[in-house]
Amino acid sequence: MEFINDWFRRHFADKQLVILILIMLSIVIAIALFGSILTPVIAAIIIAYLLQGVMNRLERHGMSHRLAFWFTILTSLVGFMALVLIMAPIMIREGVSLVQQIPSMMTQARRALSQLPERYPELVSSDQVNQVVTSISAEALELGQTILTYSFSSAITLFAIIVYIVLVPFMVFFMVRDKETILGWILAFLPEERPLTNHVWNEIDRYIDAYIQGKVWEILIVGSVAYVTFEFLGLDYALLLATITGLSVLIPYIGAFGVSIPVAMVAFYQFGLTPEFGYVIGAYIVIQILDGNVLVPLLFSEAVSLHPVAIIIAILFFGGLWGFWGIFFAIPLATTISAVISAWPDLSDLPEEVTLAQSSEHQAAS
Repeated sequence: MEFINDWFRRHFADKQLVILILIMLSIVIAIALFGSILTPVIAAIIIAYLLQGVMNRLERHGMSHRLAFWFTILTSLVGFMALVLIMAPIMIREGVSLVQQIPSMMTQARRALSQLPERYPELVSSDQVNQVVTSISAEALELGQTILTYSFSSAITLFAIIVYIVLVPFMVFFMVRDKETILGWILAFLPEERPLTNHVWNEIDRYIDAYIQGKVWEILIVGSVAYVTFEFLGLDYALLLATITGLSVLIPYIGAFGVSIPVAMVAFYQFGLTPEFGYVIGAYIVIQILDGNVLVPLLFSEAVSLHPVAIIIAILFFGGLWGFWGIFFAIPLATTISAVISAWPDLSDLPEEVTLAQSSEHQAAS
């Protein structure tokens, strides 16, 4: 017990550490309790953060704050309208068509599997094929029930989409325009003397900014390359599959494997076991290899310095805790924890104002 008491006295006697811990716990509790309700707000914060980064870059190149603001807002509005009015209808149409083709895809898969024992009797047995076919049938039945359930809740989903389309742009506009006012209001609730918190936040802010900017570019590049590739190969549902391929980078390692299933299913249903099927699968593998070994190191060389095992654990933990937003922010959250742990045990590396503030507190206490 004395060892535990000494540890608590050594690490929690400092006021700045207590302030930092309380702020972090408050944020975690707020997200855990109200995360589902505040989803549009979180989405707006992410977009506003992204646009603020664009504005900062424009201002560094000599553009005035007002001109940078309106240029960023109008450009993002044009992109948003193009997404809603041009890309969204095509993707919805392709998605509906793909869902309607799923039973035929399952039938073709079962037919192809049933031929394997005849072609490769030394490798595959009839019992193994029957087990796989039974599993596929069960998955198809479950998928059909899921689609049926989704159709009943389509009105609620449509209402949520309308809320996002209408409210999020308004919140983004005011968050970017009134950034200083909003931050001032939030900071008014925090202690005035918080040098350690400010130091940790500056480190986190640098990582998060680089991560979000890099992740958006990664999605756009991977999605665009996948679309051009799928169109060149004549693959059906090219826009839909390219979009989910781009979004798959939100979940490192796991996302690439998950998206490979619909890509392979569509290619097999369209081409069968032909060279064209191999071209599609090979192209998809090449895209993912280039993304992981070329694009990611270029975009995230300063944003992510975590071991792959730590990234996977963070995705599983935060994804299970907060769903989609937990997956999206898994790497920044893991980086945040790493930054806090790095600052915790040794305060000698902090900026001078942090050390001076802590020294004055200890002198006052003694």
